[in-house]
Amino acid sequence: MSKNVVVEKHDKVLGKETSFHRNWWIVFISLLMLTTWIRFYKVSEPDHVCWDETHFGKMGSWYINRTFFFDVHPPLGKMLIGLSGYLTGYDGKFAFEKPGDKYEGVNYIGMRVFCTFLGACIVPFGFVTVWELTHSLSAAALSASFILFDVGLLTLNQYILLDPILLFFITGSVMGVVKFHSCSNRSFSYKWWFWLLFTGSMLAGSISVKFVGLFVVLLVGIRIAAGLWDLLGDISQPITYTMKHFAARALCLIVLPAILYAVFFYIHLAVLKKSGTGDGFYSSAFQSQLEGNSLHNASMPRELAYGAIVTLKNQQTGGGYLHSHWHLYPEGVGARQQQVTTYSHKDDNNRWLVKKISDAEEETDGKESVKSAAGDKVELVRNGHLIRLEHVPTKRNLHSHREPAPLSKRHLQVTGYGENGTGDANDVWKVVVVGGKENDVIQTVSSKLKFVHYLQHCALTSSGKQLPKWAYEQAEVSCNLNLRDESALWNIEDNYFPKLPNVSFQVYAPNFFQKFLESHAVMFQGNAGLKPKEGEVTSRPWQWPINYRGQFFSANTYRIYLLGNPLIWWGNLVFLAVYVIVFLYSAIREQRGCMDNTLVREKRHRVLNACGWLFVGWALHYVPFWAMGRVLYFHHYFPALIFNSLLSGVILDYFLKNLSAILPEKAANGIYHWLVGVVYSVIVYSFYIFSPLAYGMEGPLSQDPNSTMYGLKWMDTWEF
Repeated sequence: MSKNVVVEKHDKVLGKETSFHRNWWIVFISLLMLTTWIRFYKVSEPDHVCWDETHFGKMGSWYINRTFFFDVHPPLGKMLIGLSGYLTGYDGKFAFEKPGDKYEGVNYIGMRVFCTFLGACIVPFGFVTVWELTHSLSAAALSASFILFDVGLLTLNQYILLDPILLFFITGSVMGVVKFHSCSNRSFSYKWWFWLLFTGSMLAGSISVKFVGLFVVLLVGIRIAAGLWDLLGDISQPITYTMKHFAARALCLIVLPAILYAVFFYIHLAVLKKSGTGDGFYSSAFQSQLEGNSLHNASMPRELAYGAIVTLKNQQTGGGYLHSHWHLYPEGVGARQQQVTTYSHKDDNNRWLVKKISDAEEETDGKESVKSAAGDKVELVRNGHLIRLEHVPTKRNLHSHREPAPLSKRHLQVTGYGENGTGDANDVWKVVVVGGKENDVIQTVSSKLKFVHYLQHCALTSSGKQLPKWAYEQAEVSCNLNLRDESALWNIEDNYFPKLPNVSFQVYAPNFFQKFLESHAVMFQGNAGLKPKEGEVTSRPWQWPINYRGQFFSANTYRIYLLGNPLIWWGNLVFLAVYVIVFLYSAIREQRGCMDNTLVREKRHRVLNACGWLFVGWALHYVPFWAMGRVLYFHHYFPALIFNSLLSGVILDYFLKNLSAILPEKAANGIYHWLVGVVYSVIVYSFYIFSPLAYGMEGPLSQDPNSTMYGLKWMDTWEF
């Protein structure tokens, strides 16, 4: 072969590579431009609070105002919302009280644009992920288009919510690990280290926004473990080489995310230094660090004396305050006496007067007393003393008797009983210091206390169970005959008694590690206890993939309705089933020894490998919800949806490109381009007709012939 022929062939190959490289960038940039237009169009509308903006906008405001609050999610997403608002001129003064409140004179657009930008990044992240998995430009474009033209993702990405932030970090984690594996032939290069560190940072962001980010951590962990297993099988390298790879991955994907996660919490706790509405979910020692809290730089006695007015806080995680109010238990719920509950917020109805029982009821037995600075005799409450607790606002005593508790039927009912502090023998409680010695003085905050009923021999307990509306959904208080119940532990928080000297609460201050652990215990308990609110639209996992029912984001005259693009969603289910069939068919063929040519086999293996990882990602982000007992919503499916949409693009492209296996090449090429045109036309047109769900609908509902959405209510459960 002549030198000129070789040069000519080399030039042709180089020309094809250059052309393909140019086409890749044309498609990618076109997708970026389309994404920018579609995602940011009408981002400022509607100009009122939509759906959960009332929560996360409010929390962003609290970060700006440095006001402490309680939430069931880790802090990063809310911190980023607060930061974006602060940097774009929002002053944190808007109340975000309820959906529908107008943003009059409020600079809210910066926070919406920030969330929308992160949500928009999902499209290029998905494109790059599929490209790296398949090296098919058409598959990458299809997959990204299924994400881009989904009205559900558009709706979820345009508002001040955690979801676009979470989806950004999840898809970023997946793209990062795929890009990292593409550098496997350049181990320990700068690019290799960059994508490994990028993946670790994205994983940290995922778990720092919502705990469901742990699912993508598991997915990345499985993929990394598979890569290490392959390295271990490379006998051309020593075992120390595999150990170096393991150490690098452990450093970047375990140690780095753990450090970043802790740093985010440190910033969260350092910024939120002022007392707020969520204080009561945390321990007394935790609250003592919050400016404006009654325990911050507290001036209260260290010891408990008779005549003191106190608040009692249950010591279980997220435990509330012993509480009562004028309302009685309803007919059929034990004795119709005054309700006693626990309440997580500070309230005057949490105050109790500590009373000594009269000498006629108990011999004094030489009780010790001290004198106040004014010379008055003060008697301290000690371990083993019998006391009464009188509810200050209502003048009724804490009481128990042989009636079952409202919810915990094996426990006894606890009530408020008597008039003006006068009751009966069922008002007497023995105060016990857990781990204390006989005659130890009761200490504020630090003493772990049990209150044992003198006659019934049961312990005052907060079961944590939520009472019905007749008790304002506060938590049940009962008297447990099992004295070892850990929910029967209490501590004194507020201690008002002017006759004793006050001490600083700094002695109780927890360190960062203690606050970090307590924050997580409170969040886990809060997540587990989430229940639907009255009138709230909830759903079950079986409803999500079929797009069974949407959710109103705005129900005013300008309506926004969260619903997936039905053609994309239902198509996703078809392609999910097709992948499973193709996988099983391929596995059976290989097991039976049916051999295809090398090129066909390698192509199918690459596609099935890509779909396999995306299928695992879909399953990890969907299946666990079937086992969850907490309240669930439609938007919980969207992380799984992204994996399904990426898989659909890959498997559809695979079938379209394999038309040449059953048709003549010329006919296959023509039909391929025709079918690709049909697919894009269908998803673009379906997006166009359903886009008012995301961009806003006015006028009558869809069943009205004059509605712009008339004829589009394809399922009776859709409510637009």
